Amino acid sequence: MNKSLIAERFSKAITTYSEEANVQRQIADKMIRLLQEHLSAPCPNVIEFGCGTGIYSRMLLQSLRPKSLVLNDLCEEMKYCCEDLLKEHQVAFLPGDAENIFFPNSSSLITSCSALQWFESPEKFFQRCNNLLNEDGYFAFSTFGKDNMKEVRELTGNGLPYRSRKELEAALSPHFDILYSEEEIIPLRFENPMKVLYHLKQTGVTGLSAPVSLHTEQDHKAKEHLWTRRDLYHFCERYTQKFSQGSTVSLTYHPIYIIAKKKRV
Repeated sequence: MNKSLIAERFSKAITTYSEEANVQRQIADKMIRLLQEHLSAPCPNVIEFGCGTGIYSRMLLQSLRPKSLVLNDLCEEMKYCCEDLLKEHQVAFLPGDAENIFFPNSSSLITSCSALQWFESPEKFFQRCNNLLNEDGYFAFSTFGKDNMKEVRELTGNGLPYRSRKELEAALSPHFDILYSEEEIIPLRFENPMKVLYHLKQTGVTGLSAPVSLHTEQDHKAKEHLWTRRDLYHFCERYTQKFSQGSTVSLTYHPIYIIAKKKRV
């Protein structure tokens, strides 16, 4: 993963993310409902990694009322999107790569929405979270599965190294008891493939520098794939041929939700 490139793309999407990220908001709403159903004890000390513009963060603060909430994001600029939250005395912002930076110990909940897919090694991070949690701590997150944006992957041959739900459960099981696990498919419809690319750019997942360059999720290998106008035309033509339904084209989201509790030693 090229973390600096990832940070740059999301930083550029700060002003458009909240308006365009309807699926991410839907996922955050569901995560809050699942937390309310499956957490059997209060969680006074919470860490959220990959907080982005704070969509999930605001829900956490309102629903869980933690005594402390540490917000983390790879992009330091995200703190400006969370200024309303940071006015609360119990909320702090900690910028940096969640796979490496120092987090407070003895947390009662470590949680995230739609961020883990950008990690170099989620498996190592699971073990790290186990060490950071108190003995009754919870680890709860959503991420995306192998069918996420399958249309773009099929046409470009590239994509993020998504884990399946079974792979995530297997990696978690040495450290956590899994309380809840689910996956779903959320299909979106767009007028045409260019609207798909625009949507992805506005959420920071991919960037389009018109008219000749397209940055897709293969950029986790740190290379920019430059497209000519002809490349873009052929991509849109093939996208329309393969993924049209009536007068629209599809884009697939594949969220996975997991709530786990630290295993007692």
